[in-house]
Amino acid sequence: MKTHSLRLVTLAVCCATFAGAQSTPPPTDDTRLKQVIIFGRHGVRSSVVPAAVLNTFAALPYPPFTAAPPPASVPLPTEGFLTVNGAAMETTLGGYYRLWLTSEGLLTGHDAADASFFYFHANNIERTILTAQSLWTGMLPGGGPPNVSAAPQGSRDPLFDPVGAGVAQIDVQKAAAAVNGRLGGNPQALASAYASEYALIRSVLFDYPADTLTPPPAPAGKVDVTAIPIQVAAGTPASPVSFGGLAYVNYAVDGFVMEYADGFAPSDVGWGLLNAAGVSQTLRILNLVQDLNVRTPYVDGVLSSNVASHLVRSLVQAATGNAIPGSLGTPSTKVIGLIASDNNILGLAGLFHLDWIVPGYQQDFAAPGGALVFELRQSQRTGEYLVRTSYVVQTLDQLRNRTILTLSSPPARAPVFIPGCSVGNATFDCPLAAFVKLASRVIDPLSADRTNE
Repeated sequence: MKTHSLRLVTLAVCCATFAGAQSTPPPTDDTRLKQVIIFGRHGVRSSVVPAAVLNTFAALPYPPFTAAPPPASVPLPTEGFLTVNGAAMETTLGGYYRLWLTSEGLLTGHDAADASFFYFHANNIERTILTAQSLWTGMLPGGGPPNVSAAPQGSRDPLFDPVGAGVAQIDVQKAAAAVNGRLGGNPQALASAYASEYALIRSVLFDYPADTLTPPPAPAGKVDVTAIPIQVAAGTPASPVSFGGLAYVNYAVDGFVMEYADGFAPSDVGWGLLNAAGVSQTLRILNLVQDLNVRTPYVDGVLSSNVASHLVRSLVQAATGNAIPGSLGTPSTKVIGLIASDNNILGLAGLFHLDWIVPGYQQDFAAPGGALVFELRQSQRTGEYLVRTSYVVQTLDQLRNRTILTLSSPPARAPVFIPGCSVGNATFDCPLAAFVKLASRVIDPLSADRTNE
């Protein structure tokens, strides 16, 4: 049942019973890992836009992706499906998490026994469910069939779509005004601010060298997405803000990073016109759209408060050993996996003002399979509970080359500073009590509930 009062302040009081007087961990890391929450994006997928539409944007047809077999209970979508390689690399990533968590003592390596301490939940679409199942398989190869929960097909999951589920309400006019306010009321100025990216993208779409002094006109019958005016306007509750031409540029380039990561032949990555550096540059447009779309403060508070509330409650539940309404799993749950989309990861990051950068990607890019990882750790000296946050992701070349991951050859990991909470050590640890207090300030209680239904 929905409640309009989150009252996270009560959790801060609860935390005070186990928070030590010292707010800065000792120089030597004496902490022990007690729980981990992996909040990740789905793996490599096909474009979410129909090929018939995409092919109007480019001189040549977009190359096709190969879909991984979906769960029996979930139909294979025409667009936006997890690829064969995307599923395989999620299992590889899960294998790394297994090695890491076993080395930390959180897992025993006995998969059947460890499985009882897992809670995995995915958004109810094919690519996120299959990603979660693939990740589970890598983490617990001997633990039996993946146990991944999801909202019923056709429904809206309140964790990942609180507006659609009726947990939160958004004023689309206010959302558009908030985005326009960030742009000084002149969204078309983005075309000049990102002129280099627009020029590169147009050259790739229309198949001519990027350094051409006089770019050719658009081919007959093709749409020049870079020429469509950028306009910010109110959308619908499902998509609160419309971006005009910027959205079409985003659609056109979305597949390039997936082509590279999926291992397409060089001649098929941007039709042979993009290398890794070029792909990375196009990510600036994807980042721009997502930053405006979900990291604008008003929009972010509405869209991300609910999942943040459940995440924070889960950490407190694990620390206290007491069941707390709205938590995920049980007080004994050690590993929580939440698999959704880039807008969900970036929205949560925006709510807490989290930033990261790893080699090969743009700053704050939520890459395929990448995850914000929240570790609940306890100091063995003081008993204080701490939250240690990082962003973990396979590099573009690790995805492309299907690199086996080990403790000595890991995925990229960037420690994440939590403003208003982290201390100045190398891992930016944040006392749990301080994290709860911070959450009570950034979470909109009118956009969160206490249940998972």
